[in-house]
Amino acid sequence: VFLGLQLSAGLAVLLSLNMYSIALGAASMGLVVIYPLMKRVTYWPQLVLGFTFNWGALLGASSVLGACPWHICLPMYGGCVAWTLMYDTIYAHQDKADDVKVGVKSTALLLQNQTKPALLAFSTCFLGGLLSAGSAAGMGAVYYGAVTAAGGHLAWQIWTVDLDSPADCMAKFVSNSQLGALLCAGIVLDRLAPLSFLALWPW
Repeated sequence: VFLGLQLSAGLAVLLSLNMYSIALGAASMGLVVIYPLMKRVTYWPQLVLGFTFNWGALLGASSVLGACPWHICLPMYGGCVAWTLMYDTIYAHQDKADDVKVGVKSTALLLQNQTKPALLAFSTCFLGGLLSAGSAAGMGAVYYGAVTAAGGHLAWQIWTVDLDSPADCMAKFVSNSQLGALLCAGIVLDRLAPLSFLALWPW
């Protein structure tokens, strides 16, 4: 019943959007259906999660703008997929013993001792996507300051995470909500900064 209510609410929201967004949202259903099965068939379920979870970035843009500006949305989407790979690989390390017992797969089991170099690669791709999207969107210094701070946060996670400690893996995973809030604040403040400047200018 609860799942049915959730699906109905989601459909109601989707149908309230423009036709472009409705088609874009419907295009994600294949990913939504196959993701729960991916742990049984691939060591990269985190990648499929990234494709699925971050579809909302595309849908959010199209619902506001009427269509996706792909020169901005694609690098943003690709970067966020890499971010999902980063934080969900950390999350997967807390479950790796149980995953082996039940016979499911994850990037944690695939990468093992090479996890931290992989996390660095995922994080680099994430930051690259943010920089590319920001450049295409004409973002300013406040945004790039937030991206730089996000890079520091990612470096802290990678450097300090104890991949054999479920508690620390969970703590680092949860800390990504702070990283997301930091980037959101950077985007909003970057857009408000010119308005504040104009308001203060002695015309």
